Amino acid sequence: MSQGTLYANFRIRTLVPQAIVKYLGLDVKIVAPEDAEKEFSRDFPLKKVPTFAGPHGYKLMEVIAIMWYLVNLSEDEQAKAQLLGANNAETAQILKWISLSNSELCVQLVKVFAPLLGNAPYIKKDVDAASIQVDKLVALYEERLRDYTYLATEEISLADLFSAAIFTRGFNYVFGSEWISKHPVILRWFRTVIASPILKDFYNDFKFIEKPLAPPQPKKKKETQKPQKKKEEPAQVAEAPAETPKKPKHPLELLGKSTFVLDEWKRTYSNEDTRPVALPWFWKHYNPEEYSIWRVDYKYNDELTLTFMSNNLVGGFFNRLSASTKYMFGCLVVYGENNDNGIIGAVMVRGQDYVPAFDVAPDWESYKYTKLDPSNEEDKEFVNNMWAWDKPVIVDGKPREIADGKVLK
Repeated sequence: MSQGTLYANFRIRTLVPQAIVKYLGLDVKIVAPEDAEKEFSRDFPLKKVPTFAGPHGYKLMEVIAIMWYLVNLSEDEQAKAQLLGANNAETAQILKWISLSNSELCVQLVKVFAPLLGNAPYIKKDVDAASIQVDKLVALYEERLRDYTYLATEEISLADLFSAAIFTRGFNYVFGSEWISKHPVILRWFRTVIASPILKDFYNDFKFIEKPLAPPQPKKKKETQKPQKKKEEPAQVAEAPAETPKKPKHPLELLGKSTFVLDEWKRTYSNEDTRPVALPWFWKHYNPEEYSIWRVDYKYNDELTLTFMSNNLVGGFFNRLSASTKYMFGCLVVYGENNDNGIIGAVMVRGQDYVPAFDVAPDWESYKYTKLDPSNEEDKEFVNNMWAWDKPVIVDGKPREIADGKVLK
């Protein structure tokens, strides 16, 4: 029997729970909440991650509790003693640092970088106050690490793993080269922890920033000139102002209603067997004058690491396309294996231009788009394979097995 399901995604608090599952080889399924929205919302109405659903209706929230539970699922007693502490004193120290990182450092860091990212209002005095708190907290970590390699014990423990994950956001947005030069102790510890076998696969493409995020610049107000008084003219009967046409919510609305019923196709794809039923239905009803189909390739496959992280990347991309999904359908798959995988797929969009459909997602330019010709048997078979997921992907003349994928519908 499976040990359960871990709901986790790109949120930094979910990194270590995912690393624990991978490193200890637990029989725990890792699912992005957006991929199981119905079950996730039902079981965890607060919609926080990470969360854990175990056998027999067992449910668990809060990252510290989840990490502790996951480690204890392992039968490796040596690993458990290292990560959770070999005695009561070590365990208390580990919990102390995890709690400090979770409830203090993470909170104050968010208060600094969220306004800089534009995810919260930028109020300088509040950001400055949070920065002061971050400095005070960092001093506590430095005080310990000046004399010890790790935070709680003589080995990497859960305290180091989780604290390093939280520090990651500082190095992503706030801790530039000048800050790093003043905190060599923190840098030494951070590099040591992320290079450990437990975390290294999650940090293969990690890069330190040169400069911290700059405060957002206020928008310049347009100067308005007072209208000059016109000479009085004889009164005229006022005409009703012409109605201004409503701006369409999406540029593809201008194309009007199509004869190909996209919702009916999505239902057919979801409810029928793909090869024998759904795909024949599609090609029978598809209208190439109303819709076009595009091959989509991720441009940076060499930066991908674990297959489940690549799949989460696709899931995030699809989420950011939500404004266009009523005009689109398709699949992107992850082929290959850990540290040697890629992303490819086929997506149908309303109209003959891919840009209006895709540019609603900030990261749309991370992908290459090639128009397919369904009258060409090779292109048609590529679409079939991408939507059926039952054959290997041919890359540079070699077959690569599909590891995972997402459906955009």
